[in-house]
Amino acid sequence: MAHAHAHHHHHGHDHGHDHAHSHGHSHGHHHHAPADFGRAFAIGIALNTGFVAIEAVAGFLYGSMALVADAGHNLSDVLALALAWIASIAAKRPATGRFTYGYKSSTILAALANALLLAIAIGAILFETLHRLTEPQAPQPSAMMAVAGIGIVINALTAMLFMRGQSDLNIRGAYLHMAADALVSVGVVLAGLAILLTGLVWIDAAVSLAIVAVIAWGTWGLARDSVAMSLLAAPPGIELAEVRRHLAGLEGVAAVHDLHVWPMSTTETALTAHLVMPQRPASDAFLHSVTEGLRTRFGVHHATIQIESGDTHCGASC
Repeated sequence: MAHAHAHHHHHGHDHGHDHAHSHGHSHGHHHHAPADFGRAFAIGIALNTGFVAIEAVAGFLYGSMALVADAGHNLSDVLALALAWIASIAAKRPATGRFTYGYKSSTILAALANALLLAIAIGAILFETLHRLTEPQAPQPSAMMAVAGIGIVINALTAMLFMRGQSDLNIRGAYLHMAADALVSVGVVLAGLAILLTGLVWIDAAVSLAIVAVIAWGTWGLARDSVAMSLLAAPPGIELAEVRRHLAGLEGVAAVHDLHVWPMSTTETALTAHLVMPQRPASDAFLHSVTEGLRTRFGVHHATIQIESGDTHCGASC
């Protein structure tokens, strides 16, 4: 029962900002989660946006494409942070008027936009790097190391803001992004050191291309997931055949049809299904136990079940 209870909470607390905050809530560590992470997001975004601008400018000034690429990588994470933050705010807004689902799916649109922006950033960095390869410019390794060094500090500080709250997908994502950024900045520092020691200018471009590859990898995953969500594909964590078996196995259920599972947002799942129950009409208690079971077992927060007596015998057409 404990398990069910945790999930119930997860659902209870205005099921919008699900992953951004209430997950923290449901397990009762830090009850001041919302305000706290709001502040963490604000500080993280402010610090990193400022740094992206400085790093990009420094990259062009000191002739280092690796710095420019690192700025692109940091930008991707500022976008990811902003996405997580906006998502948590939008999801909290109540459903009004024509927006009967509230604004939850804005998280899916934001993820799509994020992927597109990253694709543009990749193109720009690649274009500039290849241009540099044809007309090599000697980067200033000491400046390169200094700026990337500041990046390590800023990313590490931001990661620490999200240190607790690992149980929550949104926060965990923010934490991992920042930790990855710190590592990429370490790579740039090492590249600067290598150029200092060997005098080989091409190391800068090579590191830049490596960073672009890292961003591309992340962007591909993001684009794939957000497009799948836009097409209302069932979330990857849910095995449809299993859900169907689960429903068909309920007492009194003869058949299951019109089963649909789709993402309402990047963190919440909805489900509709028709259950054929010839023996008896379904009671509210039965419906409640079905939705409760779907929530605890599959993490579906919004289940709508239609019960049919099955005497129409529509056969395969239903």
